Amino acid sequence: MNLFVFAVFIIWRVWLFFVAAVGEKILAFTPRFPYSDVYFIPSHLPSWLWGFANFDGVHYLTIAKFGYSAQFTQVFFPLYPMMVGFINQLLQKVNPVIIGLLISNLLFFLSLLILTKLLSLDYKVDTIKWILLFLIFFPTSFFFGSLYTESLFLFLILTAFYAARKNQWLAASIFGVLASSTKFIGIFLLPALLWEWQEQKRKKITTIFRSPLSLIPVGLLSYMLYLQVKFGDWLYFWHAQPVFGAQRSGGGVILIPQVLWRYMKILTSVSYKTEAFWIPLLELISTLGVITLLIMAFKKKIRSSYLVFSFLTIITPTFTGTFSSMPRYILVAFPIFIVLGMLKSRLIKGIFLAIFSVLLLVLTILFTRGHWVS
Repeated sequence: MNLFVFAVFIIWRVWLFFVAAVGEKILAFTPRFPYSDVYFIPSHLPSWLWGFANFDGVHYLTIAKFGYSAQFTQVFFPLYPMMVGFINQLLQKVNPVIIGLLISNLLFFLSLLILTKLLSLDYKVDTIKWILLFLIFFPTSFFFGSLYTESLFLFLILTAFYAARKNQWLAASIFGVLASSTKFIGIFLLPALLWEWQEQKRKKITTIFRSPLSLIPVGLLSYMLYLQVKFGDWLYFWHAQPVFGAQRSGGGVILIPQVLWRYMKILTSVSYKTEAFWIPLLELISTLGVITLLIMAFKKKIRSSYLVFSFLTIITPTFTGTFSSMPRYILVAFPIFIVLGMLKSRLIKGIFLAIFSVLLLVLTILFTRGHWVS
């Protein structure tokens, strides 16, 4: 299996670089984010490389170099940029874009290996291969190879679940702490692993306070304490959300029916010939699709702890009043790939995989050429 994972990973990585290079020839670079003239153009790196550091990537580079000196970058949690900054200090002659991309790609490869081990506890080899293929060639999987937190976060949550399945609760807790230092949704490992703890040990839930799992919130709480001390706002990472567009709410909670109504109005008021139609449609389909697949996962009795984490991870971003970035957020809801891999018809699985691959090609070109896709 390790050889299969390595081969597919290399094919995926080389293919995405090739796609980005082709994108240079057919689409002009039109950055819809700041700092491309600071980090990318002067770097003399090829655009098919630095294109994978667009959008949030420039903010992680800023944090890695200057800390949280730029206003509103506090929405980005610290662990990933700290890793980039630390290694950049050790290798000062290496461009931080290259460092960030190496970190992301290495962690994605390790994530695939850990996922294989985790899946092998419950599924056969053929099913595991399909699950991996659906993850690797998912339409937004290029984020795993970009200067984003997705690969680090996936590695941490999968390793936490694997450690828990192996009854290594201290290790699971440590990876949980790191996950909650990477993304806010890392805190949802607490209820998920608590569920796993209860299923394995059949003890009262109250034993959580005597277990290492109680450490998981430390990552989030530490960052919140830093924000309070430095900026006077425990929830700065949440309150700054509206600054990054998509009409996000940084205050009250907005329920899904309201968000659905908003998307219906968007799709009926803009031309289908514009990105302003297709990107919201992608966000809507992604959200409804992942919810449907998670319901199917529940019916197929996929492990409850995985579902607890995934449901909370998917529902929480919608409370900001938008499905923006949902095509990226759903990448860590790994039970959806298990459901797809469990489909009985190889023909249907092949069709899905072909559609995913075409969408991956299109979205990679758009993203690397400066267009917002998620």
